[in-house]
Amino acid sequence: MPAYLLQPACKDYLWGGRRHLRESFGIKSSLDPLAEAWVLSCHPDGPSVLASGPFAGRTLPEYLAEAGPAVLGTSCTQFARFPLLVKLIDAEQSLSVQVHPSDEYALREEGQYGKTELWVVLAAEPGAFLYYGFEREVSREEFARSIEDGSLTGLLHKAPVKPGDVFFIPAGTLHSIGAGIVLAEIQQNSNVTYRVYDYGRRGPDGRPRALHIQKALAVAHLGPAPSLQFGPHLGSCRYFTADLRQGPFAGDCGPESFCALLAVEGSGRLTCGGEAQLVFPGSCFFLPAGSGHYLVEGACKMLVIFVQDSMENPAGI
Repeated sequence: MPAYLLQPACKDYLWGGRRHLRESFGIKSSLDPLAEAWVLSCHPDGPSVLASGPFAGRTLPEYLAEAGPAVLGTSCTQFARFPLLVKLIDAEQSLSVQVHPSDEYALREEGQYGKTELWVVLAAEPGAFLYYGFEREVSREEFARSIEDGSLTGLLHKAPVKPGDVFFIPAGTLHSIGAGIVLAEIQQNSNVTYRVYDYGRRGPDGRPRALHIQKALAVAHLGPAPSLQFGPHLGSCRYFTADLRQGPFAGDCGPESFCALLAVEGSGRLTCGGEAQLVFPGSCFFLPAGSGHYLVEGACKMLVIFVQDSMENPAGI
């Protein structure tokens, strides 16, 4: 089977940038700002579209519905819904301080998955940083009080960033992408976000953006982010495993899982199922489970994303 090039769904959130996704990753969109490109998505808030092959023009969910569950692989039979979502994010301004719920809470309260995510920093301005968990253990009362009096960021762990840094963020971890950061995000298939602090910003309607303090208080982990080891992988959980590969390289997409390949640097060529396609920064390919051997030629860097058996993932999430 061939690899399918995907066309992303794009988002114009007010904190987004205006050039990085277009100039560095070739994302075509009229949105301004251009904050996010959902390069592999089955989420109803922004499904990606197949841009190559016999299914070109159909959304990824439409293709999967017609092709059947075998193209997802045996590791995905544990899921009632497509497990993951992949984004490119350009933060010209800082995002809100926020938290995502676990599956248990999100399925009960929101009707969709919770959100564990992985960030791979692709570009960062000098002095750029992000918030990632608390600096120390805090009580729920102290957390609530810091939101009310505006001192929350003083309780958070502030992490300087540079290209190549990787952050694994389990559901419940308070976090915020800082200004001047471009990253790839691999996450559960969810769009549930609880804002707890937003720097007093106002939305396009001129009103302060909504906060979700009570829900955040219910789901947040009140301590430092966990230290996790993933062996040879950038990160891994029940919903996704991610590797970073430098071309040229070869791989195999077996019957256990589909593969997603996202080019984050350089150019080259991907050959799969007897068909060759150009690889360029920002290009994302969906390889159906059972596609077999594939070859990436050229000096490009690609994120390789798949689903492995939950018994194998080191995070236990």
